[in-house]
Amino acid sequence: MPRWVKLSLKILSALIVLVMLAFIGIAIYVNIHKKELLISITKELNENLNGSLTVGAMEPTFLKGFPGVSVSLRNVEMRDSLWKVHHHSLLKAGAFDISVNALALLSGTIEIRKITISDASVYLFTDSTGYSNTSLFKKGAKKDKKTTEESSSPAEIRRFDLNRVGFIMDNRKGNKLFLFAVQNLSGKIDYPSSGWKAAINLKTMVKSLAFNTKRGSFIKDKLVEGNIDAAFDEDKGDITLSPNILNIGEDPFLLAAKFSLAKDPVEFAIHLDAKEIKWRNASALLAPNITSRLNMFNLDKPIRVKATIAGNMGAGGDPSILVNATVRNNKLTNPGGIVEDCTFDGVFTNNYEKGKGLTDENSAIQLYRFSGKYGEMPFTIDTVFIHNLNKPVATGTFKSKFEVAKLNNVLGDDLLHFTKGTADLNLHYTADIVDYKLNKPVVRGYVNVKNADVSYVPRNINFKNTSISLNFTQTDLLIRDIRLQSGKSIVFMEGSVKNFMNLYYNEPEKILLQWKIRSPQLHVGEFIGFLGARKGRVAVKAKSKPTNFAKQLNTMLDKGRVEMNMTIDKLYYNKFAGTDATADILLSEAGISLKNVSLKNGGGSVKLNGSITQTEAVNRFTVNTTIANVDMKNFFYSFDNFGLKALTYKNLRGKFFTRTSVKGNITDQGKIVPKSMHGSIVFDLKQGALVGFDAIKNVGKFAFPFRDLDNITFSNLNGKFDIKGDQIVINPMLINSSVLNMNVAGVYSMNKGTNIVLDVPLRNPKKDEDITSKKEIKERRMKGIVVHILATDGDDGKIKFKLIRNRDKTKDDEKDKKQESLQP
Repeated sequence: MPRWVKLSLKILSALIVLVMLAFIGIAIYVNIHKKELLISITKELNENLNGSLTVGAMEPTFLKGFPGVSVSLRNVEMRDSLWKVHHHSLLKAGAFDISVNALALLSGTIEIRKITISDASVYLFTDSTGYSNTSLFKKGAKKDKKTTEESSSPAEIRRFDLNRVGFIMDNRKGNKLFLFAVQNLSGKIDYPSSGWKAAINLKTMVKSLAFNTKRGSFIKDKLVEGNIDAAFDEDKGDITLSPNILNIGEDPFLLAAKFSLAKDPVEFAIHLDAKEIKWRNASALLAPNITSRLNMFNLDKPIRVKATIAGNMGAGGDPSILVNATVRNNKLTNPGGIVEDCTFDGVFTNNYEKGKGLTDENSAIQLYRFSGKYGEMPFTIDTVFIHNLNKPVATGTFKSKFEVAKLNNVLGDDLLHFTKGTADLNLHYTADIVDYKLNKPVVRGYVNVKNADVSYVPRNINFKNTSISLNFTQTDLLIRDIRLQSGKSIVFMEGSVKNFMNLYYNEPEKILLQWKIRSPQLHVGEFIGFLGARKGRVAVKAKSKPTNFAKQLNTMLDKGRVEMNMTIDKLYYNKFAGTDATADILLSEAGISLKNVSLKNGGGSVKLNGSITQTEAVNRFTVNTTIANVDMKNFFYSFDNFGLKALTYKNLRGKFFTRTSVKGNITDQGKIVPKSMHGSIVFDLKQGALVGFDAIKNVGKFAFPFRDLDNITFSNLNGKFDIKGDQIVINPMLINSSVLNMNVAGVYSMNKGTNIVLDVPLRNPKKDEDITSKKEIKERRMKGIVVHILATDGDDGKIKFKLIRNRDKTKDDEKDKKQESLQP
C-alpha cells in the first residue's frame, strides 16, 4: 500500500474518532445539563410570546438528530394571556421533537434545525370581538442598531414534520371555521435575503372549510394530498402558493393561492383548475347551499372547471366566487328534461355588480353558446343569463329548426301527434326560475310550422299539409298564415289572443282565442269530433314524460275559449250542401255556441242560432232556425227525411218555409239520439206537391179511382208540429190539394203510438176551381159525404187506415174555428 494512502486513512480515522468523541462529549453535556437546556429552550421559545409555553418533560434523542443534538419535549402547551377566559390552547402536543445545531449549542446559541410535532392540536381562536389567541405571538418591535447587533438572530426552523395533528381555525367574529385532520405535513424551509421559501408535502382530511358557517363547508370530509411550494415575501407581507397539482377527493386540481398577511384582516385568493371532473364530484366540493342546487342537475361526462375564491379572514359574509366551466357534447339532466349533445361555456359569480355585495341577490349565471338536443330537437341559445339566485330570473334567445315529428317526444301521444313537417323557432324569453325550472316565461318572437301532418288526439281529428305562424309580442299572441287540411276540407285562419302570457299561466279558462276563418270548402263531418267531450286515447308510451309545457298547453286547449268568425264558400254535412255560409261560433269547455249562422241551400236560405252542451255520455243541443224558400225535396234529402219512414224526399215538391225551435241529444258521431227531441215546427209549403205517396194512394185508389193520386198539388200548405220524443203532435191542420181536401190532427209516432184522425170530404176540389170567393169555398169545402179515417200502427209495423164513425157536428164546428186560429 502506498505511503500516502496509509497516511490518509490514519487522518480519516483520527477525524472520525474525534467526531465520535465530540458527539459523545456533547451527549454527556446535554444529559448532565438537560434542566438548564430545558430552561434555555423554553426561554428561547417564550421570547416572543405574549402568554406561556409549558413543557412537561425533555429527553435527549441523540441518534435521531445525529450529527446534531435532538431533544424530545413532552406535553407541550401554548396558551395566550386570556386563556382562562376562552379555554382554547393555541397548541397542545404530546410529542414536540427539536433538533438543534450541536456546534452552535457548544457556543451557547440555540439553532433549531427541525421541529417534529406528533399527536397534537393547533387551535386558532378568534372571539366575537375580534380578539385572537394568536396574540400569544408578540409583534416585533423596532430595535436600535446597537440592540440588533448585541442580540442574537431569531431561531430559524429549517425543517418541520407534523403527524396526526388537528388544525382548527375558529373565527367567531367572521363566522369562519377551518378544521383539518393533518395526517402528515412536512417540509423544508430556506431563508433567502427576505422572507422564506418552503417545499411542503401535505396529506390531510378536511373536516370543515367554512368561509361562512351559516352557509356550510367547502370540500367537507375530503382528503387533500399533494406538494405545495410556498414563499413568504417579508417586505410585502404575502404568502404565495405556486401552481401545483393537489388531489382533492378523487380529482386532481392545479392549485395556486395568495395570502396577504400585511392587511388587516388577512386577505386571500385561491385559484383552482380541474381539467376533468365529474359534475357531482365538483358539486360535492362546494357549500351545502350551492351543492343542493347543483345536484338538481347532472352531466354524464367530466367537464373543465376553473374557480377563484377570494376574501378575507375578518368578519363578513361569503368570499367572492368566480367559476368558469367548459362543457362539450355532454348529456345534461335537469328538472325540465334531458338535453343531449349539450355544449356551452358557463360563468358563475356572486359579485355580478361590483360594490353591491357578495350575496345571492348579486349572483349571476351566464351560459354562452349553449346548444343541444331536447327530445331529439336541436336548438341553440346565444346567451343564457340568470340573475339573483334568491328570486332568479332567466333570459335568453332560443332558436331551433327541426322536424315536427320530434315534438312527440316532448308532448307525448295524448294531445297532438305529428307525422311530418318542419318547425322554425326564434324566441326571446324572460322567466322566473322556480324549483330550478323556467316558470311562466314571457316570450317574444316567432314559431313557424310548415307542411305538417298532425292529429288532435282528444277530438280524433287529423290535419294534412298544415302551416302556421305564431308571433309572440310582449303580451299578445298573433296567429297568422294558417292552412289546415283535413280530408277534403281546406281552412285558412288568422287569430289572436289578448293578454296571452298572463292568462296562459294564471287563468287559462279565461283565454279567448279569436279566429277569422275562411274556407273554399268545408266538410263538417271531418270535424265531427268537436261535438263530443274531449277524450284521451290509449297512449303509446312516450320516450319522455309529458312536460309541464305539454300539461299547460293541454289545459289551455281544454279550458280556453275559441271565438270564430267563419266565411265558407261551400259547406257539406252528410248529404247537405250549402253555399256562402257565415257563422259566429264560440267553443268553450262547456260546449259550442252558434250565432248568426246563415247559408244558401236549394235556392233558399237557412239561418240558425243554437248551442251544444257537451257531456260524457251525449251532447245536448238547442237549435232555432228560420228557413225560407228552400227546395222541399232537396231539404228532406239532405237531412235523411228527418227520421220519417213513410214520407221521404221522393214524395215531396215545393218551396219550404219554416221556423223551428228544437232541443235534443246528439252523439259524438253527429247522430240524433232516438226519443230525445222536443220542440216545435211551424211550416209553410208553397207550390207544393205530394208525389207517389203510397199511404194516400192505397186509400185513394178505392175512394177516388178517377183522381190523380200520383201528383197531389197544394197551393199553400201550412201547419204546426210539436215534437215530443219519438212522437210528432200534428196540430189541427187544413189541407187543400188538387185531389181532395182534408182536416188532419193527431200523433205520428216513429215507433208505436201513431193516432191520426183524417176528415176527408169526398167531393172533388176541382169542381170549386172557378169559385173566387174564399167564403164560398170554405162553406162548400166540407159539403157532401165526409169520410172519417183513423191512421194507427199495424201489426206489421206499417200504418193502417180504417173508417170511424161520424163525429158530432158541434165538435166539428169548434174544431174548424181552432184550425183557423192556428194557421201561420
